[in-house]
Amino acid sequence: MSAAFRPRVVAVAVQKGGTGKTTLATSLAVAATQAGERVTAFDADPQGSLAAWGTLRAEAEPVVDRLRPWEFAQFSAILEQQAEEGRTLAIVDTPGASIGGIAALLRLADLVVIPIRPSRLDLMAALPTIELLVAQGLAERLALVLNQCPPPPSPRTGLYAKQLAGLGMMAEPAILQRVDHQDAIALGRGVTEHAPLGFAAAEIRALWTWIDRRIGPPARG
Repeated sequence: MSAAFRPRVVAVAVQKGGTGKTTLATSLAVAATQAGERVTAFDADPQGSLAAWGTLRAEAEPVVDRLRPWEFAQFSAILEQQAEEGRTLAIVDTPGASIGGIAALLRLADLVVIPIRPSRLDLMAALPTIELLVAQGLAERLALVLNQCPPPPSPRTGLYAKQLAGLGMMAEPAILQRVDHQDAIALGRGVTEHAPLGFAAAEIRALWTWIDRRIGPPARG
């Protein structure tokens, strides 16, 4: 790449469906846009849920684009093009069925966000993603997000937070299960657009602020 700043990259990844991965990616993309980033939300999942969300939107930002499997190895060049277009952030919704083919994407991520619901099944399903990152020496780029948590008071949330803290960096805050998330994605919105004064929107803004501070300023290409 040239001396220009390349877009920062946040990948949302976990080898399990139903964890709220796409919902989290879309709302983070919108929240980052509202915070001043020029965001491209890449749908790298063949299921295409994020891309379908994009077709429902009237707003021009964030930009939504597909990233097909044969393009994974070209992601560095794609980021270079993104920099030339003035984009500052890429959020990548990765495939949920298999993580083996996305190593090239994860290596370029400044942070890999792994959403985990507070259950043993979800914890076990997240381990292959965590192990892949550790094997590639990327453990410091890992952030675990407790997602779709039951409303407080819930002893499960605190219990799993303690267990996950030993596996990697815990993002803050935990994201509670709220109907605003489902309503927003069904309408092609981020939760901070759909219900900007709600608790769900406040949690997503706080999570984006945490991620922004964690990944730091853009790096030069």
